[in-house]
Amino acid sequence: MRVALAGLATTHPYTDARTLTRHAELVVWERDPERLRRFTEEHPGAKVAGSLGEALAAGPDGVVLTVPNPQVPEALARVLETGLPCFVNKPAAATRAQLDALDRLAIHERVLSSSVLRFAPAFAGVRVDPGEVLAVRATVRHDVGMWATGYNAWQDTPGEGGGTMVTMGIHGVELLVALLGPDVRLVGAAGAKRHYQGLRSEDTGVMALRWGSGITGTVEILGVSEGESYGVTLHRRDGSDTIVIESGDDPVTGLGYEGTIDAFLSMVRGAPSPVPWAQTRAVLEVLVSARESA
Repeated sequence: MRVALAGLATTHPYTDARTLTRHAELVVWERDPERLRRFTEEHPGAKVAGSLGEALAAGPDGVVLTVPNPQVPEALARVLETGLPCFVNKPAAATRAQLDALDRLAIHERVLSSSVLRFAPAFAGVRVDPGEVLAVRATVRHDVGMWATGYNAWQDTPGEGGGTMVTMGIHGVELLVALLGPDVRLVGAAGAKRHYQGLRSEDTGVMALRWGSGITGTVEILGVSEGESYGVTLHRRDGSDTIVIESGDDPVTGLGYEGTIDAFLSMVRGAPSPVPWAQTRAVLEVLVSARESA
């Protein structure tokens, strides 16, 4: 098996590669020479491609796409032309223009884009009866201080990568849509800088959601945090239940990176994406609307 890593724009493909090397030969393409150097030092056996076209021509069985958000629609269009299964590292869109561009693509059933948390062991098997749920809350604790140093400035720029509201908010929205489905809309959103004044976006945020069934939801984003953790609380008439996702001793497994790659490899073997694009589209619509509102 051969897998193309098309872009190394975030930390995720470096983590993905550690799982993929147990199953496949790697082909890697990245424009930034420093990012590429870091990758090839860890994976000296990877074949380096000089362009996206060269990576796709190398005969991969699947593609992991990780380019800056403004480049996703064009790059994904080229991958779609091949018919190959593709995992688009999150988020696939951060602005209305980017989402509109995705909507013009013929996205097939073997395209997956998701927060890795959906595949975390603590969450993956959870099922709920929406009829018993009154309201839900997702809490995201993930420090964004690295952006205040200028690291990956495009991610922190609202008009490019969406900032904290989108890049970290996706984790909470993804979990709630996974539980309650895509019939959801944003009611309101707000963000603030509470600590990292050098950011281009916010370091804290909140979203209010409403499902067509009447269930209400809240996503809390805490980008000032000494630890990384994620929680979902389900409120019912007789009490509340909370699901907590933490890295544990093995973050690759505990946070769902390994499970996500397992899902991608199933697509390489012929299975459809385990996350219907309708759910991904709903998540992106909430995030883009939140960015616009905040």
